[in-house]
Amino acid sequence: MVKKRLLFFIILAAYTCATVRGQVPILEEIRTFIGHKYHVKSVCFSPDGKYALSGSQDKTLKLWDVATGEEIRTFSGHTRRVNSVDFSPDGKYALSGSVDTTLKLWNVATGEEVRTFIGHTLIVHSVCFSPDGKYALSGSVDKTLKLWDVATGEEIRTFIGHTEVINSVCFSPDGKYALSGSLDKTLKLWEVATGEEIRTFSGHTKRVTCVDFSTDGKYALSGSMDSTLILWDVETGEKQEFLQTTTRWFFRPVFHLMANMCFRVVGLIHCYGM
Repeated sequence: MVKKRLLFFIILAAYTCATVRGQVPILEEIRTFIGHKYHVKSVCFSPDGKYALSGSQDKTLKLWDVATGEEIRTFSGHTRRVNSVDFSPDGKYALSGSVDTTLKLWNVATGEEVRTFIGHTLIVHSVCFSPDGKYALSGSVDKTLKLWDVATGEEIRTFIGHTEVINSVCFSPDGKYALSGSLDKTLKLWEVATGEEIRTFSGHTKRVTCVDFSTDGKYALSGSMDSTLILWDVETGEKQEFLQTTTRWFFRPVFHLMANMCFRVVGLIHCYGM
């Protein structure tokens, strides 16, 4: 297990370093998606891999056909930059978080805004659906995470513990736990059902920019402005592996790299194949 984990980390390190630096010897650009007017802040694939979703500084989300690069529709409603987007597990809905302090739920098939989630007092940096699609999680500049009922838009609970801006949030694969990364240089593990803080992961020396769970939920991965990625044991909070790179920014969790990956750039989305 240790050897397999180390091998994964070495491959991940090589892949991440190459792609973040712009050195992509193992990647071939398939197509570019052009349509946004300003910076693209967040991207994700639909569960079936047929569509891509993007959120931009131009205040919109856009849905794209991955096979053709065609823009299918635009989701308009936010009044300021869209920082984070996610698809529901069934692919029928999209979730977005914005500088306007709100989350919005969208009907993917029609582009209609279903509801707005109001509760954060400052910029929303990160949003995600729970694995069953019933709940939404958000992280904000107001230093809190919030859990929402997707069906009603009601705020269920607030997770308080970070001392600085929250940059990234995610659910564990079983939906029982939440993970957050913050400007306070830490990750925190939370129990979703109670909002209780279970443990803090300390080791980064600068802001944590992205976090993710492994597919089995046993490990967490974090990227930081300190130019490192750290692999953590979720149960103990201990570091498992450590990677130092020459780049300062990690924009997206990287546990879910599959056959394709998208990178955000100014006004464009580039799709690469391995």
